Amino acid sequence: MRIAFIAAAVLFRLASLALSIRHERRLRAGGAAEYGAANTALLALAHTAFYIAAIAEYAIGPARGIDALALAGLALYGVGAAMLVVVIRGLGRLWTVKLLIARDHALVTTPLFRWVRHPNYLLNILPELVGFALALHATWTLAIGLPLYAVPLAIRIRQEEAAMRAVFPGY
Repeated sequence: MRIAFIAAAVLFRLASLALSIRHERRLRAGGAAEYGAANTALLALAHTAFYIAAIAEYAIGPARGIDALALAGLALYGVGAAMLVVVIRGLGRLWTVKLLIARDHALVTTPLFRWVRHPNYLLNILPELVGFALALHATWTLAIGLPLYAVPLAIRIRQEEAAMRAVFPGY
């Protein structure tokens, strides 16, 4: 069961990365500007490392059945994955894992983006990582990895805020 979950989670992330790359190519062809490239690379490394650490902790840990913690993790991961789909639909061609601002970038003001300042980070990434770790009983990964991940994520949020304020007066 958990092997299937790991495979599905990795495939889901690879599919979202493929979509991001496709969007990025189109945005760059249209003259989009990238912000915070070094931090984006650090975030990608942190995301990959978190997954690998959680999988490794699961693999070397004691065999566990599907219990309440694992079910809560699966549910939380599912919420995060669903929110990624909602965010991608909301941003459309503008969604990438990189911080790109298109020349014709329009500020997205749907209710989700009005109510939650950074839904991709707060409603997708954080629940995804917490849920992934809990589903695998990777509590050390969660306790150590999430605070480490939070550093480049906080930097990314600051970079995105600065870029948006520079491009959209009154943001």
